[in-house]
Order: sequence, then C-alpha cells, then structure tokens
Amino acid sequence: MAERISTILSDFSLDLERIGYYIARNTPYVIFCRSIEVLEAAQFQKPVIDEIRMEGYYDDKLFK
Repeated sequence: MAERISTILSDFSLDLERIGYYIARNTPYVIFCRSIEVLEAAQFQKPVIDEIRMEGYYDDKLFK
C-alpha cells in the first residue's frame, strides 16, 4: 500500500493542495485522522532519512 501511495505522489502534475482540501472536507473524519497519522509518521522519519542521504557527503577524499 505504501508503494502505491508513493507512486501516486510521484506524479508532479498532482495538485497536492486540492487533494488535501478534498481529504479534509469530503472524507469521513476517521479517514482524515488516519491520513494525518500517516503524514506525521513520515515527518518523524525525516531527520533519519536526511542523515542517511548525507552520510559520506562531507568526507574529504583528499585526506584518505
């Protein structure tokens, strides 16, 4: 399921604000809360992902 969501979100022609508006206004409250839960879990992982992506970026190859 997570792969399907990430595939859908990889389409840069999507209007994310419009999707957010729809989820907030037109879906049941439980679905809205579950959507927020998923986004908060992803946001919690962001520092870890940033650190992994930057690993080795500052290594100076001149001194190795």
